Amino acid sequence: MIFRNIHSGTCRAWLSRVSLRQELCFFSSVPPQPVPPLAQTLQGYLRALEPLLPLEELSHTRRIVHDFGRPAGLGTQLQEGLEKRARLNKNWISDWWVQRAYLESRQPLPVHSNAAISLPRRDFNDWRSQLVFASRLIAAVLDFKAKINTGQLPVEFMRRKPLCKELYPLLFSSCRIPGPKHDYIAHYGRSRRSPTHITVVRNYQFFQLEVYNSDGSRMTESQIHGQLLRIRSQSWKTDKEPMGILTSEHRHTWGEAYNRLLRDKLNQESVRMIETGLFSLCLDSPVMRISDEKYASRKAAQVLHGGGTFSNSGNRWFDKTLQFVVGEDGSWGLLYEQATAEGPPVATLLDHVIEYCEKPDTKRAPLLPLPMPKKLYFHIDREIKRDIEHAKQNLDILINDLDVNVFNFKKFGKNLPKQHQMSPNSFIQVALQLAYYRVHSEVCSACDIATQRMFRGGRTEYIRSPTKQGLQFILAFDNPSVSVRSTNPALNGHGIDRHLLGLKLQAIEEGMSIPKIFMDTAYGLATHFKLRTGQMPANNTDSVMCFGPLVPDGYAVCYNPQADHIHFSITAFNCCEDTNAERLARTLRDTMCHLQEMLQPTV
Repeated sequence: MIFRNIHSGTCRAWLSRVSLRQELCFFSSVPPQPVPPLAQTLQGYLRALEPLLPLEELSHTRRIVHDFGRPAGLGTQLQEGLEKRARLNKNWISDWWVQRAYLESRQPLPVHSNAAISLPRRDFNDWRSQLVFASRLIAAVLDFKAKINTGQLPVEFMRRKPLCKELYPLLFSSCRIPGPKHDYIAHYGRSRRSPTHITVVRNYQFFQLEVYNSDGSRMTESQIHGQLLRIRSQSWKTDKEPMGILTSEHRHTWGEAYNRLLRDKLNQESVRMIETGLFSLCLDSPVMRISDEKYASRKAAQVLHGGGTFSNSGNRWFDKTLQFVVGEDGSWGLLYEQATAEGPPVATLLDHVIEYCEKPDTKRAPLLPLPMPKKLYFHIDREIKRDIEHAKQNLDILINDLDVNVFNFKKFGKNLPKQHQMSPNSFIQVALQLAYYRVHSEVCSACDIATQRMFRGGRTEYIRSPTKQGLQFILAFDNPSVSVRSTNPALNGHGIDRHLLGLKLQAIEEGMSIPKIFMDTAYGLATHFKLRTGQMPANNTDSVMCFGPLVPDGYAVCYNPQADHIHFSITAFNCCEDTNAERLARTLRDTMCHLQEMLQPTV
């Protein structure tokens, strides 16, 4: 599906046809995602369990897996169902994955689902410069959107394979909507009259800001800056009732509050403006600076959740797909909701923004009178006020429970493993597994993210670690050539996790009881990812990605390897006595140094 939003009168239909032809031609070169062979996935599943299970339990699971995969077994029947689904659908797993991983989850979006990217601090420390930079950022994002609309976005390749681009139009004017049992994603850019506004939030107050002139042209930076000044003049005081906090609640709780909120027509109109906006801009107050050492951690946390109800959390609408954050102290970043798109398309957008922001503004502002930005008002009755108070309490509990540790490892960067013909990503994964083992005296099920955009409508797959060989290395710590994980199958569309999920959901689709293989305790262990990892997608800046752990007793570790240094962010929950982000960070630093000594022994 192609969604266009060209604003220039008579040429709109022609450009849409041209772009549509370009996209259809492009999509035809991206193959459908294959359903991996059943035997291959089951063998891969058993290999993934080898370092995690005692021999007796592994033997029990082998019997269950063998029974599931025999020629006339249940697995073969379900495999045929998946292959039929693949023939009838654009992508056999993506819709199921989004539904299962995101939309059916009832956990709050901040920390548990939203991902944050904290970018290098800009060189300013006052509100005037904040608005100047915010104006340029808005212009940069609109420029990127124009390239999508006109089909000018360059084709991306990975391992010489073109990547599917269909997620890009969905980034804009999209929003997650809460529901009682599951959420859904609304894409308002599909309509014939696509939205032409963004939402600006300052001091917990929301404003509708039109960013296109009446003739369809994009507003210039100076026009946008003038409008931001107007917004600032209307939002001197912090709003007593931070409506955005409601979106941080447990999804069922927020769904009920959402229905109460929308009973009022004024509230309906205001919520609709937020949901339909191209994206949101959050103008934050400065990050609380306790020490230089902890500033990077606080900066990342600020983008991730706003820092709490006494800080900037009221400046968020956590359901929104794209929320750009610009602080008065030069801190800035992006918070994005992953149900619409995971990291790589967002990173491409940010690369464009960063490049655009370094160029001088040469466009002259037309002498056109601009309408006043529209402040969005809400009617808050006693029930809604109570909902807001509960949401504030729950969000502060969640934020206080999350430990965020961001640090820059400066001893070496990705050049070191490259000098020894090693993949930097795999090298860092070895270090993470070894550090985890040193802290907890055990290995754990860990996952890294691999894109599946080399296939039509593809999303992500897990790269699992450790392998049996990886465990041997961790225990012996004497052979750096051992692979700690298996990358290639996932990058070729033959990862095991989405396939196993598909087989389970196919059984449910056909009205069967859940197969034994998925009721086995081994499957629960294999999918209890205590180590959730993510590499910052291709990006040459000192940015830091940050999100919460997948499980209560786990960690999330993000990293951004540069030539001579590596940025890390580690999160863990304080309520779990077993995990400690600072301890893992300290051990990871030491482990990285020990690996360096092994590769470059001193005489």
